Amino acid sequence: MFQGEDADSGFAELDDVSAAAYGLAVEYGLFEREKIADQLSLTPDEIARVEQVLTGVRLLQSMPGHPCQLTPVTPDVAAASLVGPAERQIRDLQQAVTDVRAKLMSLTPLYFEGRRLRNRLEAFDVISDPSRIQALLDHLGQNCTTEMMTVQPGGARPADRLVQARESALSILGRGVRIRTIYQHTARNDLPTRSYVRDVTLQGAEIRTADEVIDRLIIYDREVAFLPERSACENVVPGAAIVREPTLVAFLCAVFEYLWDGASPYVVESQRSPASSDELKWSIIRLMTKGYKDEMVARRLGMSVRTCRRHIAEITEELEATSRFQAGYNAARQEMLSGEVPTHSLP
Repeated sequence: MFQGEDADSGFAELDDVSAAAYGLAVEYGLFEREKIADQLSLTPDEIARVEQVLTGVRLLQSMPGHPCQLTPVTPDVAAASLVGPAERQIRDLQQAVTDVRAKLMSLTPLYFEGRRLRNRLEAFDVISDPSRIQALLDHLGQNCTTEMMTVQPGGARPADRLVQARESALSILGRGVRIRTIYQHTARNDLPTRSYVRDVTLQGAEIRTADEVIDRLIIYDREVAFLPERSACENVVPGAAIVREPTLVAFLCAVFEYLWDGASPYVVESQRSPASSDELKWSIIRLMTKGYKDEMVARRLGMSVRTCRRHIAEITEELEATSRFQAGYNAARQEMLSGEVPTHSLP
């Protein structure tokens, strides 16, 4: 029952006979073995057992100077004698627990500061080395399990990059992962891009185009997002910002869904050239009427300035306009007369 000096489990054996013997000992003032045994009709073995039980629970204690004589004590004295060592041990353990808790709790500020720094490092990371970025992209692509969402601005992609992108996309699609990609309308007229889109869409990828998009964006499994690094030096090859913070990743996913809803499906077999594309035409007209120069229109729509100027010339000729303002006015007038409202992916 208890641990400590002279501890005993005799309390469990304190039966009615032992209790009656204790009452007689109190009445006699001493534990008189023969007298109590005769009174209770106990054999020598039975009175010896009773003595052992009462001694074990400290109800009988030796008289000072007479160790062979046992005298009864009050139950509260017996309890104090019996459980005292255990109580002291409990108090010591409680004090030890309190000391340990206080020492550990003193480290709480250090823990939360470390957590804050760790979360900041884990939630956001900027990598400037292109080889490290590509290695991380490859790793996440190989381990992607549900969905990969990408936004690719700037019109047509370089043919050499499309070769690697095709292999990666087909591998990801082969594992049952959903791929959704948004290009700009200008990518529709690029033959390598059309070939790439044809190959991946046959395997289940979904491709759409919009007149304008936000910057480059790649999201894996709605958990990790890649954004282009912003550098003050224009000549430096930009790196990538890797975002794992759940709230920000969820926001980027919502931005992608907004762009996706406003984009047009890229079905290779049914596409017309950008020169005759109503969506591209209205995108150029909209930016022209806002006063943007050719260079800005080209940059926002992901095409070269030369190509942009060719489209602008075709549009002004089609609208029989002699200026940008007149082209915008004539376009708006035709729109109102026809009752057709062009679709724009971005306001």
